[in-house]
Amino acid sequence: MNCVQEISNFSSHIILSPLTYNYMKRGNFTRAIVLTLAGIFMTSAIWAQGDKSKRPSPPETVTGSAGGATITINYSSPSVKGRKIWGGLVPYDKVWRAGANEATIFETNKPIKIEGKELPAGKYSLFATPGENEWTIILNSETGQWGIKRTGEANRDPAKDVLTVMVKPKKSASMQEHLNYKVTSPGFVLSWENVEVPVAIN
Repeated sequence: MNCVQEISNFSSHIILSPLTYNYMKRGNFTRAIVLTLAGIFMTSAIWAQGDKSKRPSPPETVTGSAGGATITINYSSPSVKGRKIWGGLVPYDKVWRAGANEATIFETNKPIKIEGKELPAGKYSLFATPGENEWTIILNSETGQWGIKRTGEANRDPAKDVLTVMVKPKKSASMQEHLNYKVTSPGFVLSWENVEVPVAIN
C-alpha cells in the first residue's frame, strides 16, 4: 500500500482540513501527516476538556452527615507524583484553592458550626492557608470560579469570606497519593501526602 492509499484510508475515520488535502494533492505527504496528527491531538484535547474524569486531577464528590446536616464537598483530586507537596508544590502561608481546577465547593443543607463559628446553610468555595503548625480554613460566598487566577494566586475575593477558622494539621498514618476529603460525624478531614487536617463541625 502506497502513502496516498494509507492517508486515504486513515482519512476515512477522521475529518481532514482543506489545508491537509491541498498538501496531499501537491505530494507533500510529510506536511499532510503532521497536520493530520496535529488535528487528532487537538481533537483529543477538546474531548479531554469535555470529559472532566480524564483530567490529571479528576473531580471527586464526598457526602456525609455532620452537625445534624448533610455536608457535600466537590473537589478535584491532584496526585503527589513524587513531588514535595507541603512547603513545595503548595507553599506555606499562601491561600490555596484546597484542590485543583475549579474552586473546591463546600455545601451544607442546614446551619452548622465549624470550629465553634456559625455557618448558614448554603454553598461556599473552600480555601485553605497551609502552615507547618497551623492552617486557616476559609469559606467564601463566591462559587463556580476557576480556582486560581492567571497569576497563580487563589481566585478568592476576601471581601466575600463568610467564615475563617484556625485548625491544627497532623501527620497521617499512611501516605496519601491523591488529595482526599472525608466527611464523618466529628466534621471533615482533608488528607494528602503525609498530612491530614481535621475540621470540627457541630
